[in-house]
Amino acid sequence: MCVKWVASASDLLVDPATRTIDAGRAHRAISEYDRNTVEAARVVAGHVGGDLVGLTFGGPEATPALKEVLARGADRAIHVVAPQGARIDGHVTAHALAAQIGRIGDVGLVLCTEGASDTYAHETGPRVGELLGWPVVTNVRELGVEGTTLHAVRVLGDVLETVECELPAVVTVVPEIGPAPIPGLKALLGAGRKPSEQVPVGDLGLPDHALMPRTTVTSLLGFVAQRKRIRIADGDAREKVAALMSGLAQEGVL
Repeated sequence: MCVKWVASASDLLVDPATRTIDAGRAHRAISEYDRNTVEAARVVAGHVGGDLVGLTFGGPEATPALKEVLARGADRAIHVVAPQGARIDGHVTAHALAAQIGRIGDVGLVLCTEGASDTYAHETGPRVGELLGWPVVTNVRELGVEGTTLHAVRVLGDVLETVECELPAVVTVVPEIGPAPIPGLKALLGAGRKPSEQVPVGDLGLPDHALMPRTTVTSLLGFVAQRKRIRIADGDAREKVAALMSGLAQEGVL
């Protein structure tokens, strides 16, 4: 199970004048959607009698992600550590995760969330699957494993598609895969006794091109809604409703 350590979106502060984002006071945790995926992975691992390994990639600040994943049911956790201040994009992330998955060995199923709560870029799972040479099943809301066969139900717009493939495979799931229970005190205390490991990305033997970002973030601005603040005060209720409907139609809302 691959997870991402992110700043809580509810804690981000946006300056309404400049739209700059202040994440200095934001609480960090694994991506909100990843919690559902961890629970789905725990259920599948329990069904097949396998070990659940939590895997994350990021700078030294991402280390606390290991404890949260372990508290949510992982048997062990691995943090591939990027150098402080390293530039990381989907290209670098996928190469690091795929390389570490290859080092673990005997992996039958990799679960990723369809998109992280900060960027929701939809790219990590498919990139990892391509590098591993495994089939990829995306947008999964129901998941099961029987023997070496994966059964999944995918969300495709307003329809559902049922698919099967042979393992090993990479699966990306949507939050509707299932609820994410809050770990209890016993689980939190037990997380400290489970094995965890930190692996410097330099130990993976990746070529230079794999660690060279393909994209660069040139700016990051918060969204501030611009309201017209139009008041409809004249006329009776029927006339006000008619004026409202007319205004919405002119704006293209209706």
